[in-house]
Amino acid sequence: MKTQEMVLHESRNVTLTAYVQEVDGEFGFSKLPAILVLPGGGYAMCSDREADPVASAYLKAGYQAFVLRYTVKDKGGWPQPLEDYEQAMALIEQNADLWHVDTAHIAVVGFSAGGHLAACAATVAEHKPAAAVLVYPAILKDIVDLCQPNMPYPHEHVTANTCPCFFAAARDDRTVDISNSLMMELALAKNGVAFESHIYSYGGHGFSTGEDWIITNAACPRLPHWVSDSIEWLGEIMGKFTRNGFTEPVAACSMNANYAPVLSVMCTLNHLNGQSDAAKAVLAPMYAGIEAVAKARQFSAEGLMAAIGNNTAKEIMEMLQMPEQAIKTIDTALHGMINELEK
Repeated sequence: MKTQEMVLHESRNVTLTAYVQEVDGEFGFSKLPAILVLPGGGYAMCSDREADPVASAYLKAGYQAFVLRYTVKDKGGWPQPLEDYEQAMALIEQNADLWHVDTAHIAVVGFSAGGHLAACAATVAEHKPAAAVLVYPAILKDIVDLCQPNMPYPHEHVTANTCPCFFAAARDDRTVDISNSLMMELALAKNGVAFESHIYSYGGHGFSTGEDWIITNAACPRLPHWVSDSIEWLGEIMGKFTRNGFTEPVAACSMNANYAPVLSVMCTLNHLNGQSDAAKAVLAPMYAGIEAVAKARQFSAEGLMAAIGNNTAKEIMEMLQMPEQAIKTIDTALHGMINELEK
């Protein structure tokens, strides 16, 4: 492994540390996924406990890891931390060949104030990550303004184009109230963005990776699992990295499929009902199945369609016990059709 520290802005003490694993020879890989670590510290500092230890955890899982120590408030105000993030992401992309990074598989993980920055990366940044891991993130006005005035409140900027998010926090966090994570999750749910949430029964604030040697709070024994769970989740969202390269993503969808350029079985029934006759013809086996269930249970077909309208076509076809290959065939056909609504 090679370590390289780059100064992005000397007077503001902004640095990017790269931990780059070898891919040649015995390993035989061309490129690896990457994670950009954004430590917390209330925008007053960048915590060492939420920097290298976090990078090490993802390195072990096969990620190239980068730690950004961004501008803190005695060196400059917002939006400089976001500009630091943009510069770091651009640098990783520009050096993707040198650092053996697959640019389609770059995620970000942020803690507390770094979680705020990661949430801004997910919502308002130009260089959006493929996914964001938000650990006890600062989201709401009270805590965000306390850190630094005039910064965005990320939950207000969530759209269908926000990247998928993973949350880890503790119910008894007295520094960044759990409502911060919950309100961000509600915004994601409203916009159909994929997310996963782990709210642990106790663990306070600043638990980092949750390991005994680093944690300063009493914490439930399950809390350290968030690291491995986030890695599994990233594999679902971006595709898992294996000896044979990346697998296909297995999560429902990385964004609301109703907003994708082309159709898929991950679109909702209500959305597909507004598409072309050609799309409806492809979906004819699903519609026939819905009508059969309605008749068998003495429902109106229209009423059943309305009741399940927010389900995806895939969920409905699975409930109808359609063969997996038939669902894949329909999905492939839909991929060749332009999404005509809610782009």
